[in-house]
Amino acid sequence: MISPRSTLALAATTMLFSVCSASVDAQFVPGRGTLMTTDDFENPEWGFNFNLPKSSKEEDEQIRYPLGISTNNRWKEGPKRGVPDVVKVVETPYGGLPHSRYALLIRSRETGIPGRPSFTQKQDDLVMVSNSMSVANSPSVVTRVYLPDWDEWERRAGVSFGIRIGLQGPMKKPAEEGRLFRRGRTVTVTEPYYPGFFIQFNPRETSRDGRDNATLIIRANEYGQDLPHLQITQTGWWTFGMSVTPDARVHYYASPGADDLTEADYLTSSLPYGIVGTHFNTLFFNICSGDDGRTWSTPWIIDDPQIFYGQTPQLPATQTAQQRGTGAQGPAPQTAEQPRRIDRPGYNR
Repeated sequence: MISPRSTLALAATTMLFSVCSASVDAQFVPGRGTLMTTDDFENPEWGFNFNLPKSSKEEDEQIRYPLGISTNNRWKEGPKRGVPDVVKVVETPYGGLPHSRYALLIRSRETGIPGRPSFTQKQDDLVMVSNSMSVANSPSVVTRVYLPDWDEWERRAGVSFGIRIGLQGPMKKPAEEGRLFRRGRTVTVTEPYYPGFFIQFNPRETSRDGRDNATLIIRANEYGQDLPHLQITQTGWWTFGMSVTPDARVHYYASPGADDLTEADYLTSSLPYGIVGTHFNTLFFNICSGDDGRTWSTPWIIDDPQIFYGQTPQLPATQTAQQRGTGAQGPAPQTAEQPRRIDRPGYNR
């Protein structure tokens, strides 16, 4: 278990990066509106039912049913890449949300095909079960994430963790050739895509200043490019959020500490991949490792992940689930696929 820190010294230095952004009045702070789905991990009976071996469809086309699912039916294994090897409630590290006693630890050792190390970066996915909704409902997500002390990180340069949302929208694709289609013809299809944050570890052995640090990477601009945005130099609790406006633009927020997000925590906005999305499906987390069969990933702890809808609440919104109670649950979302390969950010949509 990660030992509590006596103090939290958190800092982020904004990198000199130019990214497409919307005006402040064209976006809204995540967590404003009606709480739809959440989990505070406070139930003493909370657990996760692993149905091993886990799925690895992306690597070998194997979806191994039944998929793993939490005892409260709020979390499920991602069939494309499988569930993290550890999904366990632990005591909340120091400095977390007020009244939070427990949070969720997620980490992995085998992130590729079970029992077959690839010795390359792979990932597992923990998917929140939620209702799908139109982006006209102004969905948003908020989560707290505990970054452990640097000496607890997997000593691998590359992406360690992801916070993602599942969207879908129309895309033009080349039509299949045949009698009915001429060469060069395109068709419009509905495709999923997955904006979000990645946290990339830069170990002191390879970093420019000889110190451990991390880079917060935003996925993605309208061309599908991942953008380094913040350098994280110290550890502890952080709050991350994304909001989606009816024009399908995604607005990114982050702040050190476990406090609610404010306008001051705004980072940037984009229309990821240039897709004008129509629906929001879910929130999910990526755990990455070097998949050597021996080395564990960085231990990540999350608390109170939340999904909201509606931009203008009747009462002032609070993003603390312990104060608001648990949210309603709906049918399972469409399965989230995850990043393109990233050894220095990358992956697929």
